[in-house]
Amino acid sequence: MAEIVDARGLSCPQPVLMAMSMMKELGEGQIEVMVDNEVSRENVTRAATGQGWEIAEVRQEADDYRIILKKQ
Repeated sequence: MAEIVDARGLSCPQPVLMAMSMMKELGEGQIEVMVDNEVSRENVTRAATGQGWEIAEVRQEADDYRIILKKQ
C-alpha cells in the first residue's frame, strides 16, 4: 500500500519538502503525492527522480494531479 502525501492547496516548495521527507523516511516503496498545480507536479517529479525514485504514473483528476513514486 502506498503512503500518501496530500500537498493540495500548498505552493512550492512545500509539496516538494513533504514528498522529500516521505522519501527519506521510507527509503523505498511506493508513495502517492497529490498536488493541485502543474508547477508542483513538475517540481515533485524532478525532485523524486533526482533522489532515484521512479515516476510510475502521473494522473490528472479534475484540478488535481496524483503522482505515484516507486523505489525498490
